[in-house]
Amino acid sequence: MLKVNNLMVFYENALAVNDLSFEIKQGEIIGLFGSNSAGKTTILNTISGLTHHLKVREQRKGGTRITISGSINYLDTDIMSLKPRDRVELGIILCRERHPVFRDNTVEENLRLGGYLRKDKEIKESMQFVYELFPPLIKLRKNKAGMLSGGEKEMVAIGMSLVAKPKLLLMDEPLLGLSPHMQAEVVRATQEIRKHGVTVMMSEQYARPIMPIIDRGYIIENGTLVMTGTGPELMDNPEVKSAYFGT
Repeated sequence: MLKVNNLMVFYENALAVNDLSFEIKQGEIIGLFGSNSAGKTTILNTISGLTHHLKVREQRKGGTRITISGSINYLDTDIMSLKPRDRVELGIILCRERHPVFRDNTVEENLRLGGYLRKDKEIKESMQFVYELFPPLIKLRKNKAGMLSGGEKEMVAIGMSLVAKPKLLLMDEPLLGLSPHMQAEVVRATQEIRKHGVTVMMSEQYARPIMPIIDRGYIIENGTLVMTGTGPELMDNPEVKSAYFGT
């Protein structure tokens, strides 16, 4: 579904992603693991087109020089030069870290905003799926998103991504700052999302909660791929346990 080859990303002279190559097959749940500043967010932003958008914006105002090289092929199409909107229309959806929501809008309004490129019928069907996936949002649908807890905001953020009708859903540290109960809910939801035909790539620093559900994982250090394997292979690796399981 997705092939990334020899991806390099520089911010000025700082290397953020270093000669990275990996692939995602349709229907998989893929884990992207690494410490803070390992390059996880840059990788997801580059796949979704946000890094390209930032590069163009910085060029216009004479700011930070961003260099991107390599190739990203999605469903046999080269998407390196496509704008974020074009990638959304192709089904590449990014759920950004730290539960980004429109604070002054209700839960229902946030979900509708997620489908701004979709038809009304698609939006209604997707919102129904979101409410089935996260039943607590039904009672909260008229509440302002800014008044929700961190876990509730994460449900809304994931819901907005789903209303956008993803084929490939990129989730950037969805468990960050959540209670163990809410982490388990997000993991459960991710498995259900896959059952509905969505391919998922999740980035996380702390691997323990999601390692059991991934098909494969990639471990990144300083923007460089240092290890890959299936979920069981990585779970049985002592170095992985020490670095990413908190043990």
